[in-house]
Amino acid sequence: MAVKLINVLPFTIRSIRSTSSKVISSSISLSSSSNPASPPPKEPSPPDWSSTINLPVTEFSLRANAVVREPEIQAFWKSIGLGSSNAPPTTSPTPIPTPNKNSVDVTRPRWILHDGPPYANGPLHIGHSLNKILKDFINRQKVLQGYDVVYRPGWDCHGLPIELKVLQEVEAENKKRAKQNMKAHTPVPPPPPLLPLALRRRAAEFADSAISVQSLSFQRYGIYGDFENPYKTKTPMYEQSQLGVFKSMFLNGNIYRGEKPVNWSPSSRTALAEAELEYPEGGHWSRSVYVGFNVVRAEGKNTEAPPTKLETLVNRLIEEKTLQLAIWTTTAWTLPANLAVAINPSLSYSIVETTLGRSLICATELVQTVVDKISSDTEIYSQLPIATFEGKQLTDLGIVYAHPTDPAKECRLLAGGDYITTETGTGLVHTAPGHGLDDYLLGQKQSPPLPPFSPVDDAGKFNELAEPKSLLGLPVLGAGTEAVIQLIGSSEGGNLLLREEKYNHKYPYDWRTKKPTIFRSTPQWFCSVEKFRDQALNAISKVDWIPIAGENRMKSFVQNRGDWCISRQRSWGVPIPVFYDTENAQNVMVNEKTIDHIINIVGKHENGTDVWWELDEVDLLPEEYREEALAGKWRKGVDTMDVWFDSGTSWSGVLNGEIADMYLEGSDQHRGWFQSSLLTSVSSRGNPPYKKVLTHGFVLDEKGYKMSKSLGNVVDPMTIIAGGSNKKIKPAYGADVLRLWVASVDYTGDVCIGDGIMKQTFESYRRMRNIARYMLGNLHDFNPTTDEVPYANLPSLDKWILGRLSKTLLEVDDAYNSYQFNKVVGTLLKFATADLSNFYLDIAKDRLYISEPNSLRRRSCQTVLAHVLDGFTKAIAPILPHLAEDINLNVPFIKFDTRNKIEQVGKGRQSIFQDKWPSHLEKFQKCDAMEWAKIREIRTDINQLLELARVNKIVGSSLDAFANIQCSESDEELLRRLGTFNTAGEVEEGEDNVRYIFLLSGVKINDPDNSASGKCADTFSVSSSESTSGCAIKPSSLVAADLKKHLSNGMQTMFNVRPCA
Repeated sequence: MAVKLINVLPFTIRSIRSTSSKVISSSISLSSSSNPASPPPKEPSPPDWSSTINLPVTEFSLRANAVVREPEIQAFWKSIGLGSSNAPPTTSPTPIPTPNKNSVDVTRPRWILHDGPPYANGPLHIGHSLNKILKDFINRQKVLQGYDVVYRPGWDCHGLPIELKVLQEVEAENKKRAKQNMKAHTPVPPPPPLLPLALRRRAAEFADSAISVQSLSFQRYGIYGDFENPYKTKTPMYEQSQLGVFKSMFLNGNIYRGEKPVNWSPSSRTALAEAELEYPEGGHWSRSVYVGFNVVRAEGKNTEAPPTKLETLVNRLIEEKTLQLAIWTTTAWTLPANLAVAINPSLSYSIVETTLGRSLICATELVQTVVDKISSDTEIYSQLPIATFEGKQLTDLGIVYAHPTDPAKECRLLAGGDYITTETGTGLVHTAPGHGLDDYLLGQKQSPPLPPFSPVDDAGKFNELAEPKSLLGLPVLGAGTEAVIQLIGSSEGGNLLLREEKYNHKYPYDWRTKKPTIFRSTPQWFCSVEKFRDQALNAISKVDWIPIAGENRMKSFVQNRGDWCISRQRSWGVPIPVFYDTENAQNVMVNEKTIDHIINIVGKHENGTDVWWELDEVDLLPEEYREEALAGKWRKGVDTMDVWFDSGTSWSGVLNGEIADMYLEGSDQHRGWFQSSLLTSVSSRGNPPYKKVLTHGFVLDEKGYKMSKSLGNVVDPMTIIAGGSNKKIKPAYGADVLRLWVASVDYTGDVCIGDGIMKQTFESYRRMRNIARYMLGNLHDFNPTTDEVPYANLPSLDKWILGRLSKTLLEVDDAYNSYQFNKVVGTLLKFATADLSNFYLDIAKDRLYISEPNSLRRRSCQTVLAHVLDGFTKAIAPILPHLAEDINLNVPFIKFDTRNKIEQVGKGRQSIFQDKWPSHLEKFQKCDAMEWAKIREIRTDINQLLELARVNKIVGSSLDAFANIQCSESDEELLRRLGTFNTAGEVEEGEDNVRYIFLLSGVKINDPDNSASGKCADTFSVSSSESTSGCAIKPSSLVAADLKKHLSNGMQTMFNVRPCA
């Protein structure tokens, strides 16, 4: 097919309307190879015809004014109870009874996206925004699909972070008071420490204050939910439920008390769960040491067999007092707690000698590495072993060595496990069962078991059990480490230190204090994961994980984790309901009756578990134990439950045991809330608490760096919404633009945000808003009841765009259902820009503006706009709820009392979220799809040539142009079928007339006599091989007489000469 662009005639035509014509507000410049006629007559002053044009009319603002408008819309939602437990029902296509008696509408299917509670501590950050807005996309889409959406926002209220905040506040108050007293010269004794009950009440107030601030922020994001009835883990009802889960787990045999190493925070003085640890980027520098433990004897096996060569060699070296076991450790402070050295029986070991006669045992593969590190100018180790043997042979010798810091004490060489490798160290592992889980497990396998000995107190300092006594009171992570290294390196300590060096490695820190933790053995309460591990792994397989990699990640965490330490040594939390024998702390009182009694008391108390600290044992124990309590036999415990146990039982405290349709949180929750919820649910009732789990990544700055106050790259979501102090630099974009950013990124990985990204996002938002405004404005006089044109009577162009609408809605619906929100945005922007703005709406202007108001060509276009606006608005509603609601409140053919005044709406006006997804608009068939694709290709070719003509100042408006299209017979038939052409001098105004589609003043098809020549023909042409459409386009020659014919029927014309050259 060939298409020719106009040749520009040497006169300008201005058209004015007669009584029977329509306004054409354009200038048309045309040229011909003929000479211009006589000079044009003087042009009279034209009358004002603006009142005869159907201009758009709407109160929908061009600017969002989100700072004002969004809160108004949110007030409207609140006034009709949207999202609350008493919200008006939506329409349900499939009535399904609900098991929950408190549901709003028992005829609708339920959807429960259970909210993972953020911590009630401080303002929200951009990660909170990403999380809550993603949840809101899903919930709002489910509302439109007719579900009874259950979404109660929640808050995690107990635990160390709030307790620390309270203690910091108290400390600041005390300092301020002391300073004031100093100025007044008033001696005042130091204040007493804050008692647990007083601390708990201040902590509760702090949590409530933080929840109030965070709740308002979440609501400002436009989150759909029951914010009038949130759940809080500190309420008596929730605490009762949590204690009930503890009871079930205990009765199932999955809760026990034991003493084993746990992650301990000296800075917080409490045990920590794995999820409460963080590992700093850049690692942690430790003072690692190579140490030689002196072997004192080899007891061997009690057999009559002659000694082996190895046994003979070892006994000789022991007699010479030269044999040592080489160990390497990054925690020198644990050497006083050493109870054994472990080797891997399947590895090969060697004995090497030094120039001073000392002998050392290490793994054969590590001989060269160890020798290179520990050799010195005064003592050189040989790299040629004097003996090599299997590890099992060495353990068979019954090696006994002197303790490194308490030489009077003897310890043994033991056979360890596969955790002993030759990747680092010496192949021999210093074993302190009180400070390492592998060490503890190895110790428990011995007969008798090695005790979990830990000479370290709650503050992380050596206690009275440490030897030598000079270590007492020294912090193990500071001066204690230095003292131990000094000791083993001195002559008094036996010169055991072979080498010290700094070592960088992954190391756990307290997530709140940002200080290093230690492994320390203390009596704690544990959940025995080992007892139900297989059941938990099977439960994971029943869950739909999004993305699918989450399943393997979760299984890996559960498969490899140890027992869960659920006790904390803090006051602000739910107490572990146990009682200890005052004469023997190993004797513990806890059973179904005692727990039920506590649950009953907590439910009756205004402040819930505060009762544990208010009452004594006499009242806290059931009646049958009253006499023993009066006699002082029992002492209530002081430990509280891990906050992950708090939030991990929300499936019981909030959902009443109902399985949630979805949990949605960051990917770090595979080892946090997802896992604690799974473990408590499986342990107590045998099922997972969720059907689906969706995870998202973290938010980085625009350059992909982690946000940090020190770097100054922290993005505050409220600054995006409300703007910064300088609105020119930090404009107020509103919540919808923030939400559009969330929808635009691939949340399955880490995402970036910054000023440049938000500016681009705002442009996408503005484009969609402007398109909606254009459609609203052109529907101001349209009444669907009387003006809608039946589908069968619509022209091909209108049927085509409705087919595109249906395809778009189906793709968007599918993307929503698969949680691909960036695909939703991409699909909608493509439809809005390419199909609507750049094509359909562009060529619809004449039909809308200059047609008779009630003409078929105008009403058919308005019919399309009404359908497109309905579908487009509901498609964007889950992502841009404020924009969608604003459009909904400005649809002119929906009558209500006070349009556009939100505070007065409500009277006969429904929210868009009380309607349903426009599935009826998904049923339009494709219409002439291939044909319209070809038309659009031709239009692209014409527009490219028009742009070239504009650059050369040959044309201004596209209506300055005529085109001659040279095409194949099949393409000619296509064009003639879709349009009626000006072949007899009569202007046809069919909606499919291709001159309207191309926005030209005229079109010729395969007219060899109408081709221009000269400069215009040479410059403004494209061949069939070069064009997008396969058509050739050349300038069209049109003489003045033809032009007058073309503009007949009441058109008055005046000409100004302007040559093409």
